[in-house]
Amino acid sequence: MISDKIDASLQLALQLPTEELEKSGSLSAGYEKESQSWELILRLAGSVQTLRQAFPQASFQELSGGYVTALVPEDAIEALAAQDSVIYIEQPKRIVTGVAQGVRASCIWPLQQEMTPVGPLSGRGIFVAIIDSGIDYFHPDFRNADGSSRIAWLFADGKEYSKAQIDQALAAEDRTSALSLVPVTDPSGHGTHVAGIAAGNGRASGGRNRGVAYESPLIVVKLGTARSGGFPLTTQLMEAVEYVKRKSIEERKPVAINISFGNNYGSHTGTSLLETYLSQVANQWKMAIAIGTGNEGQEALHQQGRLSAFRQELGIELAVDVYETSVNLQFWKRYQDVVDLVLLAPDQSQVFRFLDSEQGVGEGQIASYVWNNTEIHVFFDAPSPYQIYQEIYFAFLPRTDYVDAGVWTIRLLPRRIKDGSYALWLQTGGSLNENTGFLQASEETTLTVPSTADKVISVGAYDSRRNQYASFSGRGFAWVTGEVKPDLVAPGVDITSCAPGGGYVTRSGTSMATPFVTGSAALIMQWGILEGNDSYAYGEKLKAYLLRGALPLLGEPMPSERTGWGKLCLRDSLE
Repeated sequence: MISDKIDASLQLALQLPTEELEKSGSLSAGYEKESQSWELILRLAGSVQTLRQAFPQASFQELSGGYVTALVPEDAIEALAAQDSVIYIEQPKRIVTGVAQGVRASCIWPLQQEMTPVGPLSGRGIFVAIIDSGIDYFHPDFRNADGSSRIAWLFADGKEYSKAQIDQALAAEDRTSALSLVPVTDPSGHGTHVAGIAAGNGRASGGRNRGVAYESPLIVVKLGTARSGGFPLTTQLMEAVEYVKRKSIEERKPVAINISFGNNYGSHTGTSLLETYLSQVANQWKMAIAIGTGNEGQEALHQQGRLSAFRQELGIELAVDVYETSVNLQFWKRYQDVVDLVLLAPDQSQVFRFLDSEQGVGEGQIASYVWNNTEIHVFFDAPSPYQIYQEIYFAFLPRTDYVDAGVWTIRLLPRRIKDGSYALWLQTGGSLNENTGFLQASEETTLTVPSTADKVISVGAYDSRRNQYASFSGRGFAWVTGEVKPDLVAPGVDITSCAPGGGYVTRSGTSMATPFVTGSAALIMQWGILEGNDSYAYGEKLKAYLLRGALPLLGEPMPSERTGWGKLCLRDSLE
């Protein structure tokens, strides 16, 4: 199946036998083996009802702006792509997760008190939405003084629970009885921790570990379903954002949305369906969307550079660790650059040679090769209506057990260079062994998708005790556009916040930095929209407030690939 309407990873996945597909968590993302169906993301021009009538065996969930998530039988995907109303189809991608002191460092504390003309601000009347791993709704920090829940809506495993239902569960005789009424937990504790930073009221600590928007009502969406094997997918993330938007509009409340998930798939230029959806939906209501840039700043998962017409070749070395079950690699370049590729095995023998040409020979083709215990499947894509850049996708799969360890080399041989920019990404680090990565890795553009979306607030991390950039924090800028990302940084090292069971735990990561910005966005909307200081304090204008108040970090220029426009300082944003 070859179609310019289908993204590269899905086209490759559809060509592989099931036993090969299941060797790669990236390529099998969205595949439901029992029904032989795929979760998909569609961009549609027309009525989704027409698709429902044409494909009764499929299910379609309409989002806003012509975006649709779907579950489609594999044998119907080709016919679906042929529909005139279907503009583009993407495979969903797996996404991974990447307080008191932080509140002070971010100049939030004075605004929570009656210490400035602006304060006190608490988030009252503004929704804070946490799209994450769930929440411990029993935790005192998410309950009011009378014991009732601060959670207005909770959505998990396809079911919605209202505040009234949660309050009924909290009034049950014991935890077991409560969970029979509202069976939502947070085994990893990630969502609970994030929610505590953004909006915890500190009740379990006497106010010491109070979060930012401590009086905001909460909307919580738990990602990951039994159908996806518990792994969150980008389809579910889009559905979650749509759910939050609709609830906020129904209740006529502004909303600050927190997303602490990301992945490495895509050109990192804001052009995937997930990225364009988020940029579009951010303009549809009084909202702000804050997304962490990920924790891969020090990982060797990315390499980028610029080819020269005067250089004969460039070698890119990829080390594959022992016991690696699969490796997925994307190579991106400008379509107008003509470059031959040669793959060398660890013993330096040639596995294949791809001859690029001005006529595009090889585009849309899938080629498979074998070296020792490793099968290499390569898809040579072309630009699409949504992507000006060209992708070549590599899947290294084991014939038995593991991919061959050692240093693999991709040789780039320039034939006709107009720009020369190129970039490579491996799958997100959590799915790879420690020593797998590029030997000459780049630190730039290590931020994860969808923090690369244009209209969101991209948040990196810094160590607020040392006033230094956190080395793990994903970095910008965009590799070809030069857009400034991250937008700013917030405290993300040794952050104490809520833990399942009613206590607190200390964690680090951009996942911890992002909710400081989310909570701050809620305070800005309270100050602006509810208190009448600026009725348009949302979206890009809200981002502008945040960037206006951002302060420089020691030794960092402004803007910086590591820290964007500086560190969060809410006081300076509003005064």
